[in-house]
Amino acid sequence: MTRQHKAFLFDLNGTMINDMEYHLEGWYNMLNKLGANLPREIVRSHMYGKNEELLVRVFGKDHFTAEQMQDIAHEKEVLYQEAFRPHLELIAGLPAFLEKAATGHIPMAIGSAANTFNINYVLDNLDIRRYLKAVVSADDVATSKPNPEVFLKCATLLGVTPADCIVFEDAPKGVEAALNAGMQAVVLTTMHTREEFAQYDNIIAFVADYTDPVLQQLFV
Repeated sequence: MTRQHKAFLFDLNGTMINDMEYHLEGWYNMLNKLGANLPREIVRSHMYGKNEELLVRVFGKDHFTAEQMQDIAHEKEVLYQEAFRPHLELIAGLPAFLEKAATGHIPMAIGSAANTFNINYVLDNLDIRRYLKAVVSADDVATSKPNPEVFLKCATLLGVTPADCIVFEDAPKGVEAALNAGMQAVVLTTMHTREEFAQYDNIIAFVADYTDPVLQQLFV
């Protein structure tokens, strides 16, 4: 962390907003309503990638039609948004961090497995769209994290090389996607412990939030 990076790429859920427990509760209730009968920790282990991919992991490839999976996923997201709305805010320190990056002309993007519906919910309610030069959602990629496609698309849209990007992530699969893209990562420990990232060598810092002074080195 001795040189200024040319771009910051953010995952969304658990990285910009601390909402993963609300997603966990939503999926736990939805999956068990559908008959999965899974404990919360098993549900937690499936929470990466696209909604439809999660349903396939739990129920198998041909259990639901594509239309049924879209309907299930949308119902879950509506319930999540209603439950989380009173608590919707950026993770501590992020407003000032975004402003400092913008003032320093560091381009920023979101690369998330969330769909456009959920990303717009956050960007518009928290009025942070102005900071972002690109947004790549689950709807914009063929393959989810740990495939690097989402972060490579962000880099292309920002006009920077992958090696000049720093990725902010909260999930092991997201850090793996950054590694596969040739990018370093900062981990937000909102959902997972440090020990869960032990296999990845592209992590330059673990932080609880954006008030951690170690992040100031990114601007040096």
